[in-house]
Amino acid sequence: MTPAVNPPLGLLAELTHRCPLRCPYCSNPLELEQAAQELSAAEWGRVFQEAAELGVLQLHLSGGEPAARRDLEAIAAQASAAGLYSNLITSGVSIDARRLAALVEAGLDHVQLSIQAADAATADRIGGMPGGHGRKLAFARMVREAGLPLTVNAVLHRQNLDSLPAIIDLALDLGATRLELAHVQYHGWAYQNRAALLPSRAQLEAATATIAAARPALRGRLVIDDVAPDYHAQRPKACMGGWGSTVMVVTPSGQALPCHAAAGLPGFTFPNVRSNPLRAIWRDSEAFNRFRGTAWMPEPCRGCDRREEDWGGCRCQAFALTGDATATDPVCALSPHHALLNAALEEAATSDGSFQYREMRRQPASVG
Repeated sequence: MTPAVNPPLGLLAELTHRCPLRCPYCSNPLELEQAAQELSAAEWGRVFQEAAELGVLQLHLSGGEPAARRDLEAIAAQASAAGLYSNLITSGVSIDARRLAALVEAGLDHVQLSIQAADAATADRIGGMPGGHGRKLAFARMVREAGLPLTVNAVLHRQNLDSLPAIIDLALDLGATRLELAHVQYHGWAYQNRAALLPSRAQLEAATATIAAARPALRGRLVIDDVAPDYHAQRPKACMGGWGSTVMVVTPSGQALPCHAAAGLPGFTFPNVRSNPLRAIWRDSEAFNRFRGTAWMPEPCRGCDRREEDWGGCRCQAFALTGDATATDPVCALSPHHALLNAALEEAATSDGSFQYREMRRQPASVG
């Protein structure tokens, strides 16, 4: 079965891969794109217009660190002109009050601030930037003073998961209306650092209980979204809502992807927005259609009654773990490769917790 191709709900615009932080779980690919390759503000403006015409509702301005773009205000103005609701996903460490005011004037609608932990020492160590946490807290208060809604995003893993109650308290203190708790997804840089990041089952169970208690207690004050981890699961989740179903990612150089990590899959030619209209990319390109629906699925996925719920799980995770993007996601207990998750958890239990930090001009060593 191939489902109807509905418009994407969101467009994730990766404006740049430049970033002052060095987070070891960064969702950017290992081969980071340089500034000379980046789309211009005018090119992004055309993409935004095409996105609006396609039916996109929300635009996420991301990176790297989008504030590394000197023309970020012009890009935000292009988003506003296209009629898209714009969300700036930022580390907050390099935006002062004057620049924030300029972004508000340009039409920015929302800010999503990333934090690495609740305390400065842990956060600065994970982010690889001394003093970064303090800058984030100051920026969060500037956002609230500017009248913009604020979401706090915390990427969860073994080295900060025990401080989850303090992270929730920090989001409240900063005046956030939403807290996104996203467990690390092990692709790219995070896969290189998997042993240092994978939490134990005991940590995960404690965190799940904390979230379950916090949601009703904070109803009306703070919405808590939770992106569950995979490695302790028995069934996969529909990655990005299903391949090519809800979100389109555009990289700094204009490559269009169905998810952050898809550029690392072999055998694909992903179209570029510089030479292809967004509508044609989304509806007609071979790359976006390859894993839509169920016809591509092997057994046991093809005969599974959950095949139109999880859509086969994550193709990038299947490739990372098995070397085969068409394989059953190893998260599934029915996968012949499910034992690979247990091996990864055993490796993490003996890790010393050291990171290979994300670096703009250095490739990390291979895992395994």
